[in-house]
Amino acid sequence: MNIKDTIVAQSTPLGSAATSSVRLSGSESINIVNKVFPSKDLRTVNSHTIHFGNFIYENKIIDEVILSIFKEPNSYTKENIVEISCHGSEIIVNKIILILIKLGARVAERGEFTFRSFINGNMDLSQAESVADLISGKTENAHRIAINHLKGIFSNKIKKLRSDLLNLSSLLELELDFSEEDVEFANRDILSNLLNEIDQFCKILIDSFKLNNAVKKGISVVILGKPNVGKSTLLNNILNDDKAIVSEIPGTTRDIIEDTITIGNNLVRFIDTAGLRKTKDKIENIGIDKALNKIKESSIVLYLIDLHKTSINDIKKEISQKFLKENNLIIVGNKIDLDTKDECKEYFKKNKYMMISSLNENNINDLKDKLDDYIKSNIIDDTSDIMINERHYNSLLKVRESIKNVKINIENKSNTDLLALDIKYALDSLGQITGEVTNDEILGNIFSKFCIGK
Repeated sequence: MNIKDTIVAQSTPLGSAATSSVRLSGSESINIVNKVFPSKDLRTVNSHTIHFGNFIYENKIIDEVILSIFKEPNSYTKENIVEISCHGSEIIVNKIILILIKLGARVAERGEFTFRSFINGNMDLSQAESVADLISGKTENAHRIAINHLKGIFSNKIKKLRSDLLNLSSLLELELDFSEEDVEFANRDILSNLLNEIDQFCKILIDSFKLNNAVKKGISVVILGKPNVGKSTLLNNILNDDKAIVSEIPGTTRDIIEDTITIGNNLVRFIDTAGLRKTKDKIENIGIDKALNKIKESSIVLYLIDLHKTSINDIKKEISQKFLKENNLIIVGNKIDLDTKDECKEYFKKNKYMMISSLNENNINDLKDKLDDYIKSNIIDDTSDIMINERHYNSLLKVRESIKNVKINIENKSNTDLLALDIKYALDSLGQITGEVTNDEILGNIFSKFCIGK
């Protein structure tokens, strides 16, 4: 792409609406729009001003519009920007864009406005990525974290570590320049302490990668239990949708069924599975194997027990199954709308297990509250301000590997050039996160995920 061009694109969603917005960015933005806005000379107006008038081309009124003028360098892209607010007819929007192209603009590529903001130094690469996260965020937590990244909280921490490491790297380079004099400019204890600090911070960030996936894709809650305990009915009631087939015939659910809803500040992905039992049916067994595999992937296991038919001894056996791990397990007794043994109820009360009726929706909201509390306490802290994506994750793994090598070389009292080389690798990996070190392939991959108008 030629970043010297003036670009244009619709910045609001496609389709008819009350109003739409068309955005231009580039040195000729104001001059181009000035040709179709005779109400005043836009070249003389102040930046950050709004103007109402007709959009006229070849003596024909195309629409009544409101223009927002942002002059370089005080704009999103640090270039001249004009935002044209028009009526939301697709015909009007398309006409306006085609006219602007005839007058010298070109259609923007995906993410090109934000790309220009990055290239022109208005934001770093991590902040640019957060713009896409801000647009796609579906929950309060996703929004909060994206805003924090956009504000530079994450970037500033990375830049601080990189700056400290760069200072020590410079001292190591001095040692190499004066190698014949056997002088130590970079104190090895200070270097080791800094490496430990960076390594610990990287570890915390790497651990947050799984949480980032949970925030974006939904915290996975797999619903397990024997056939006909009410798993599919529970899923349908939680989702308020007949997503799963409900039947009295055991083994009806044979494949994984899942969907998401928002609980509290988080997106939660519920997964209904085949009932767990011994069977000779090959297809049903495949479903059971899938269910057991989902346990390994899930953040929470919601294990459902039929309180109407199950004895106290069988309940204890079910709960003690090896594949159920206590650290992410929530036991739920179902069918309290039917006759249940007092000893079973007492056992559940004693152990503070939930009791519900998925059929009559008794205590379903209480179950959602319990899940929300569990998520806040064990999975996602509402005060977390940083979570990394896959690109950050891969870069941080490289940083830790380089740091590990530097530590080994310090212990072995290796040559300074070996220390300097691995520190350079660590610096490059940290720089890739913020875009201080990058390549066209990485940039193309990141900005291709944006919409045209952003």
